[in-house]
Amino acid sequence: MSRKPRLQRPPAEKAFADELKLLKQWDDHPVPPGWKLSPLAVEKFVLGDSELGITSKMVVDPGVITRVVIGLCTDRGCLLVGEPGTAKSWLSELLAAAISGDSSLTLQGGAVGDVEQLLYSWNDALLAQGGPRPEALVPSPIYRGMRDGKIVRFEEVARCPQPLQDALLSILSDRLITVPELSGQAGVLYSRAGFNVIATSNSIDEGVNRMSAALKRRMNFETIRPIRDVEDEIAVVTREVGRLNEYAGIEVRIDASVIMALVTIFHELRNGQSLSGRSTDRLAGATMSTAEAVSVGHAMCIHARYYTDGEVGIDSLVHFIVGSALKDQPDDRRRLRHYFETEIAHKRGEIWKAVYAQRELI
Repeated sequence: MSRKPRLQRPPAEKAFADELKLLKQWDDHPVPPGWKLSPLAVEKFVLGDSELGITSKMVVDPGVITRVVIGLCTDRGCLLVGEPGTAKSWLSELLAAAISGDSSLTLQGGAVGDVEQLLYSWNDALLAQGGPRPEALVPSPIYRGMRDGKIVRFEEVARCPQPLQDALLSILSDRLITVPELSGQAGVLYSRAGFNVIATSNSIDEGVNRMSAALKRRMNFETIRPIRDVEDEIAVVTREVGRLNEYAGIEVRIDASVIMALVTIFHELRNGQSLSGRSTDRLAGATMSTAEAVSVGHAMCIHARYYTDGEVGIDSLVHFIVGSALKDQPDDRRRLRHYFETEIAHKRGEIWKAVYAQRELI
């Protein structure tokens, strides 16, 4: 018997299909044209609602979500700005899943090099057989989003060259794509209700192209900030590590104290301040984001599943943190050692003694 291949990472609309169905049944609020759910239901999908059984999927100021959702109801695009690992892409995926039921229409700014990749291209075989015609046109995610009335996600838009930013500017302004090779109605694509663009931009590494002022004026900006409260961050990392383990088809035992120590170290190194309020070293080459903490936690679980008895112990924590914290800045090794000597050495509890004992790995 053949087994259906497991998806490595189901899109949000599949991973949370039951919740979307539940919200659809509950939703009796006004729904914007082209949307699957009302703005209120979209917010509940992102922020959660315990009474409805909807899980919280992000730790973010509710006002940010309200402004983003309302902005997407208009003809202005949305730009999510923030440090790496603050879940900008995850938020755009959740919004696209709730609004359009499809989060797959995605462009990567650094991978878009010409107008054909941004708008449309042609099937060379069909073009040679019968010339330009609608059947020979290969639509881009932008084209499909406009045609079908769906949200398009544009990752790292500032990495896109200026001429292509100008082409995106025209789309956001005029809401149409002209295809000169086709005549009549087939030569113009007008966007359908529900189409809009959610872009993201890294506030630390903006890439080689600055975002044009004209494009900025046609998008609502929202800054997605790192999680402030360490308890909230622990909850997020615990939940996301469990989700990744489920996708990987593994069952391991991970003590809550291991996640606590992992998140605390990332939180303090990212903020340059200990939980007790003292200044600490920041690393120059690593953001130490929540997303990276999730990756480290998942890697520890993978290690436990395939190399040990299936239980994640504190003895492997620093080994995996080093791989995430020490990248291309040689001085970061000194900073990390200093953090261990000035902070970890003075934390109380057996868990911190075990972490400090691993300092030789740095």
